[in-house]
Amino acid sequence: MPNLRDIRRKIEAVKKIGQITRAMNMVAAAKLRGAQARLEKFRPYGEKYREVIRELMSSGTVQASQFPLMEVREVRNVGLILVTADRGLCGAFNANLIKEAEKFVEERSREGQQVKFICVGRKGAQYFQKRAEVLEAYTDVMGRVLMQDARTIARRAMRAFLDGEIDEVYLIYGYFVNVVRQIPKREKLLPLSMEEGGAEEKPFEGAPIYEPSPEELLDQILPMYVNTRVFAAMLETAVSEQAARMTAMDNATRACGDMVRDLTLLFNKTRQASITKELMDIVGGAEALKKA
Repeated sequence: MPNLRDIRRKIEAVKKIGQITRAMNMVAAAKLRGAQARLEKFRPYGEKYREVIRELMSSGTVQASQFPLMEVREVRNVGLILVTADRGLCGAFNANLIKEAEKFVEERSREGQQVKFICVGRKGAQYFQKRAEVLEAYTDVMGRVLMQDARTIARRAMRAFLDGEIDEVYLIYGYFVNVVRQIPKREKLLPLSMEEGGAEEKPFEGAPIYEPSPEELLDQILPMYVNTRVFAAMLETAVSEQAARMTAMDNATRACGDMVRDLTLLFNKTRQASITKELMDIVGGAEALKKA
């Protein structure tokens, strides 16, 4: 028979955990609103970049061979920018991203290619630090998600690509679908292709005139576009993290409520059994005195 004092202590402990998870749920919900607003504002900006690049590439004078960031070569080493969270307590969110990265490594290994990591976020860096070659790890950057951090990460990837250290660069990050669904997403970042600007070309009424030339514009825009792609991946992951944490903490709070109800029922049953036993002892003692 469990001790009443131990059950009471467990009930109090679970109630305190429930208070913590409820507070974390509220904090995650507040952070989610702010991060989601930033993401919704940035998505049209990223799409406009794609549109501008598509229009410049469709001018008819641009050749991919003119730009180092578009150079296609034999792939021996692949760079992977893995964007995870800095913190846990968000369900299987980080585990799913790491699993997608492991799947990518396995696919490339079968083709005889080596994967080199650029880890953004503490969780991914901690996991792959001793399991793979990590070119660079950026931790404590996912709490604020600044463009200057994205620019630093993108420059590291572009430098490795231009120096021949890696021949392709991919992104894996958490894509925000809605509050209850976040999925790992894989995208090719480098080399940029002629299709990077968008899916379908818009027809022009007459030939556009560019000043300076499309080649000079693309020299400036392509590195900036890589920056925006990395920043967008970080924003998507940050929003997905808060949504996953909000859901996980909501589930944990409900689980605490269920545990408190079960423990309270056990406490009452144990207390009732204890009282019944004491009454039986008293009645048995009284009967013994009568017979004596």
